[in-house]
Amino acid sequence: MLGLGKKDTLLLGIVAVLTILAPFIFNPFPVNSAMAQFNAGYPDLLQRFVIFGIFAIGYNLLFGLTGYLSFGHAAFLGVGSYAAVWMFKLLSMNVIPAIALSVLTAGLFAVLIGYISLRRSGIYFAILTLAFAQMTYALAYSVLTPITGGETGLQLALSDPRILDGAASAEGNLPVPGLFGLEMRDSVQLAVGDWLFTFSAGYYFSGLVMLLAFYLAIRIFRSPFGMMLRAIKSNQQRVNYTGLNARPYTLAAFVISGMYAGLAGGLMAAMDPLAGAERMYWTASGEVVLMTILGGVGTLIGPVLGAGLIKYMENIVSKINSDILHGWFAFMPDGLEDFIVSIIYPFIGKGWHLTLGIIFMLVVIFLPGGLVEGGQRIARLLRRRKSDKDEDAGQAKTEAAE
Repeated sequence: MLGLGKKDTLLLGIVAVLTILAPFIFNPFPVNSAMAQFNAGYPDLLQRFVIFGIFAIGYNLLFGLTGYLSFGHAAFLGVGSYAAVWMFKLLSMNVIPAIALSVLTAGLFAVLIGYISLRRSGIYFAILTLAFAQMTYALAYSVLTPITGGETGLQLALSDPRILDGAASAEGNLPVPGLFGLEMRDSVQLAVGDWLFTFSAGYYFSGLVMLLAFYLAIRIFRSPFGMMLRAIKSNQQRVNYTGLNARPYTLAAFVISGMYAGLAGGLMAAMDPLAGAERMYWTASGEVVLMTILGGVGTLIGPVLGAGLIKYMENIVSKINSDILHGWFAFMPDGLEDFIVSIIYPFIGKGWHLTLGIIFMLVVIFLPGGLVEGGQRIARLLRRRKSDKDEDAGQAKTEAAE
């Protein structure tokens, strides 16, 4: 189906179902319950899940298949955002042209950076990409202020020409990004008992784009091109000895990965038409590396899981403060309550990075394949227990028959 094998079709179907049902899955607790703090089913966060999932999928095409570790992919994310906002300012608030320009601009930018950086490999390649990203950040933050808006960022204005749409909405306000009349901020709420679910047009549009990006990634993984990239990762020197030039393949992977990042940047601008230099900072590049490693380098679904984990911790765990903790443990004696809160508090709220660091160390040490390897181990354990039970049942029947 769709040119995919059974396993890949099943995986794509699972991702599609999870994407569709995400507003239900990430809102497991009633609105007024104490555990509602952990609900993540609101549109803004769901959009971040899928957008950074796209970013991580694209990064995995480079790092997971070729082994080239880039510390500069945030540059393409930022370039994509700027291109989308400029399209909103000059032409139309329709998200399709904006996203198309984001992908194209990021791809051209990736050709330039990749052509130079890929002359080196290993740590030298990583440092080159980091240097380019930081130069891009510095240009966007100060030198190219008329184009990028500098430290305040690039924003929409009523004076923008917007050739196709006009400068303002009917009420005189700034227009919002949309898709042929459907605004990205449009949403519908469904109340079921004490639960409240929100279905956002922006989230489902981003989710559809992520599914298309995920499908394309599967096709790349299973293609001869993907096999060539794996050969380069395994031993590039041997590939060169066969007479094949590996550089065009690595450059193609770098450009495709950069276009994925540009796509994510365009979607970020489509959800919130603002582009800032902070999206290009080196920490954003490091974040996508963490997403890929946590989920599972070289796996298909792993980067999406890693992106979801980090964004969940950044937006949910970071909001848990001492007052919330005292509310949870109020049933304990005062001394014990204060002791428990003092133990837990350093790992949440502003200290959520500490928890992320511990998780990262545990994954690297005990699960080199990331969350995907953890899931595979659990599945093998369950299958082994089931086979042991079936074997015991068979032996019992045999003994009874004898």
